[in-house]
Amino acid sequence: MNPRATCQALIVAAMCLLVAACGGLNSDSATATITATDVARLTRTLASDDFAGRGPAMRGEAITLNFLRRELERIGVEPFGDLGAAGDRTWLQRVPAAEITVDSTTAKLLLSRSYSASQRGQLDELSYGNDFIAWTSHEAPSIDVTAPLVFAGYGIVAPTEDWNDYKRDLRGTVVVVLVNDPPVPGKFGDDAMTYYGRWTYKYEEAARQGAAGMLIIHDTEPAGYDWDVVRNSWAGAQFSLPVPTDQPAPPRFEGWVSQRAAAELFSAAGLSLTESIEAAASPDFEPVDLHTTATIHLDTSLRRIVSHNVVGRLRGSHATAANEYILWTAHWDHLGEDPRIEGDGIYNGALDNATGVAGLLEIAEAYASLEQPTRRSHLFMATTLEEKGLLGSAYYAANPIVPPRNTVAAINIDGLNIWGATKDITVIGLGNSQLDDILRRALEPSARSLSPDPEPTKGFYYRSDHFPIAKIGIPALYTDAGVRFLDQPEGYSGLVRRQYTTLHYHRPSDEFDPTWNLAGAEADLRALFAVGFELSEGTDWPTWSAGSEFSAVRAASLGH
Repeated sequence: MNPRATCQALIVAAMCLLVAACGGLNSDSATATITATDVARLTRTLASDDFAGRGPAMRGEAITLNFLRRELERIGVEPFGDLGAAGDRTWLQRVPAAEITVDSTTAKLLLSRSYSASQRGQLDELSYGNDFIAWTSHEAPSIDVTAPLVFAGYGIVAPTEDWNDYKRDLRGTVVVVLVNDPPVPGKFGDDAMTYYGRWTYKYEEAARQGAAGMLIIHDTEPAGYDWDVVRNSWAGAQFSLPVPTDQPAPPRFEGWVSQRAAAELFSAAGLSLTESIEAAASPDFEPVDLHTTATIHLDTSLRRIVSHNVVGRLRGSHATAANEYILWTAHWDHLGEDPRIEGDGIYNGALDNATGVAGLLEIAEAYASLEQPTRRSHLFMATTLEEKGLLGSAYYAANPIVPPRNTVAAINIDGLNIWGATKDITVIGLGNSQLDDILRRALEPSARSLSPDPEPTKGFYYRSDHFPIAKIGIPALYTDAGVRFLDQPEGYSGLVRRQYTTLHYHRPSDEFDPTWNLAGAEADLRALFAVGFELSEGTDWPTWSAGSEFSAVRAASLGH
């Protein structure tokens, strides 16, 4: 190399070091704006009674949307939702849905046993709310179904696993199935739940099989929540998006049956529920008639609603890279208010998910405070109807504002660590994508590490807003509180998680607590900011891991 070239090379190298140094200072300064104090302030506000439980299409929605819009405007984020009448971007993406409410006072499920001549005609009536919960996606004033009950194991058809619980035609029947995946070594992700274990999949498969209805047998341990959560989540108004014309209509009704009621149902049919569960954990399982006819009646009321995702953008600085986006999501909605509850009937949703929205706003503010915008753009989306089946993110996935081919990755925030600092951070779905490696690098300065989901059988990867985004191929990162807490004994993580699930999850008692220790939340948000910073300053496109169920979709969206 000649002297002049050497000199030029040194100058370029020095400039690169200077830019890197400035970028580091820029990044460090922005990271410092993410504080536990701000997370607490925002969470306290969003979870206050003034927001009425942030129920979609309830009085709390307008209050929540206005607050989010004001905060994003204050931060300096620009609106990037639907186009307005003048062709400019609004803050909102409209999410049209049908709100269908079952009248709990008239809902009936009658069971007529017919397994023997002596018992034929005997009737049992299950109690709505205590024994079963049912709803419908069909827009009709009432739903009436009379059909035989058939036990269909786990309700799964999975050719890649050599599994089929529908070995005969069950059209027109009411199928009764188990929650989660079959516990078979070497299949269905072993300890980690697959999508086949999710209740959403089971209802989708029932539709493909032409079932008249489906009841999932509730079981607290594998489900991850007790019967009260089922009752609180699925009683009252339920929401659904329009069914695409290329998909089968859903069953006439969908629902849950309590484990106690299911045990009595099986016993009345001369079967053991325990033995039936064991038999279902085999690829040779075949559907079992329960010798019982179910007659269900549901009176419904229909209201067509429009709820909203809140969408804002921080545009990148690079001429071409600004058209590439990091998508950040957190759901603003919770369960609203229940006037049937005496006393406090507001589901404040403090941890779930006022903390997540607070985190989303903190990260947006940190990026807005950068001395220079990142090369790539950031899209911040507070989604609706997550608690009703991830419908807000599902609608966005079907109607993306930024095409998947322009979306580098998604980072979802659904509940922050309220229990203190940890030596690690949990990655739900650890090993799914290269985003894990970026997070690992982000944690190196603090000597923290990644931990896998401590409850993999509960399928949390399929239970939050990143999942519909992943289904359209976009690599998605979803983290949770770590499991190794500083200055706490081993097992502390499991203890506080169980306490929250038992006492507060989807209950009015999920309220802001000023004694929360949000040091862990602050650290986790700063780590996620660092992940987004590397993605938005770089040129790489993270990929799914080999064999991922989402990799083929991603390759197609990128034209590979």
